[in-house]
Amino acid sequence: MSGAHDIATPANPHRGEIALLLDGAAHVLRPTFGALVAAEEELGPLFALVERASGGELKLGEMVALFWHCLAHPSDQSREAFADAVTKAGLAACTPALRSLLMQVLKGGG
Repeated sequence: MSGAHDIATPANPHRGEIALLLDGAAHVLRPTFGALVAAEEELGPLFALVERASGGELKLGEMVALFWHCLAHPSDQSREAFADAVTKAGLAACTPALRSLLMQVLKGGG
């Protein structure tokens, strides 16, 4: 997968980074202020997003958008290809990264 970092380049939790494994490639999610503002511009208030997620009402497209905006190392991969990789990985595989990302939104970190 072009532009993705391999498993040897792990996320650094001390920087607030989160690993997301898709198609055998580790993607690093980094919820910076700029990334979260971009996500909020597309998805609406982040607190409402967290509430939807906690109520089991977060849509797949919302999860993909949040991940997309938080990619620490954007690649030449299209958003559609990234979304397909998330879908292929499945909700169970993406839930730990989503949970960590939402916790950072609530508590801050990094």
